[in-house]
Amino acid sequence: METSPMRDVILIGFIALCLATAIRYPFAGLLTWAWFTIMTPHQAAFGAFGLPLNLIIAAVTLTGYVFSNEVSRFKIDAITGLILVFAGWLTLSQLFSLDPQNSEPYFERMIKTLVFVLLCIQMATDKLRFNALVWTVVLGIGFFAAKGALFTFATFGAYRVQGLAQTVLEDNNHFGIAVATILPLILYLRGQASRLWLRRGLLALFCLSIVAIIGTHSRGAFLALLAFGGVFWWGSKHKVSILAGLALLMIPTIAFMPAKWTERMSTIGEATHDASFMGRVDAWVINYKLAKENPFTGAGLRNSYQPEIAKEVDAERAQRAKAAHSIYFEILGGAGFIGLAFYLSVFTAAFIGARRVQSAKLSLAPWKTEFARYGQLSLMIFMVGGASTSMEMWDGYWVVIALIAALTKMGQTSADSSGSALERARRMSWRQQQRIRGALANHAPAARPTASAPQRLVRSEPY
Repeated sequence: METSPMRDVILIGFIALCLATAIRYPFAGLLTWAWFTIMTPHQAAFGAFGLPLNLIIAAVTLTGYVFSNEVSRFKIDAITGLILVFAGWLTLSQLFSLDPQNSEPYFERMIKTLVFVLLCIQMATDKLRFNALVWTVVLGIGFFAAKGALFTFATFGAYRVQGLAQTVLEDNNHFGIAVATILPLILYLRGQASRLWLRRGLLALFCLSIVAIIGTHSRGAFLALLAFGGVFWWGSKHKVSILAGLALLMIPTIAFMPAKWTERMSTIGEATHDASFMGRVDAWVINYKLAKENPFTGAGLRNSYQPEIAKEVDAERAQRAKAAHSIYFEILGGAGFIGLAFYLSVFTAAFIGARRVQSAKLSLAPWKTEFARYGQLSLMIFMVGGASTSMEMWDGYWVVIALIAALTKMGQTSADSSGSALERARRMSWRQQQRIRGALANHAPAARPTASAPQRLVRSEPY
């Protein structure tokens, strides 16, 4: 990738401005943290590439948060509590890791992600902040999705669309599933946009993202795309128009792709004959056996990649096994059955919370119920795609979980405040009635008819 020292100057200057703002306004630091985590702009710089900028941003943001009045509003809800328990279990898993030196960097990375998620939950307290985080995720991934779509058009689909080098999304499979995950978020933002040009721009990004997914040549991403189309169509009130729109976009794009793309997608139904897929199955078996050998804490994150450890549980499969390529088996082998249960419980709590927000749509703002719908769809897509990728440490889907948690907290606050307001209104209404009746009885003058005007009946009680 071409780099220029001028990029370093611009990037460092912008970060300095953001950090100065973050000291006074911690949420500005959180947005900068999210931007760096999702988009990794320092990867495109020259000397700044080796600087621990993300760590500096995280430290300043945490410092600003601790010394702000926002820390007093920290509350533990169901999702927050489960994330804390999961983080604690990962710590225990690291203490009993079969190879602590190998699993330590993955453990630290996961903990940093969970700290970031907890801050998102606590600091996304209103619609402006909430949507700012959604925009950060969408633009961070959407920028590369648009580039990937243009690359697909320019090369007639002959080459795979890859993610940003030296990041968790470098692999084409990971990148494709990340793009599929933001599709519902794009639709949410489009529904919230009031300006026509912005709605059209988001629609264009949505279409380009679908092209980019197809251009990755990833079977897992393509399955995630099909899952999105099916669930979105099923839950829509405009099934005919949705079906027509998806068909008009996907059919020409697929027809545009070369024959090798069609051949690769056709192997989805013949996975047992695919050497790559069977290598993943071998890795799944190894992770399962490691979990059986270490049922409580697992072997430690990513220790199943160590040939010596893998050979101890299955020497034959260890020779053929590749990366697990599954968020579920990665956590199972790394943190054991209990760790996997905690991990899945976070998803379960997010879905339950989103459903509760949807069920309370009459008492909440429409944008909250809309995101609850699209947030569930986004998580569902990730869980489908994550079954075939090692993306458990990707921050993007964790942000969606955090936003759902923040949404449930805002919903509870709205319900509590509306209930208190209603009770106050009832009390004030009764007192006001007493004051009105007393005023009418003591101070209201009697109505006297005059000769020049016809007599009128005057009510002694107000309407």
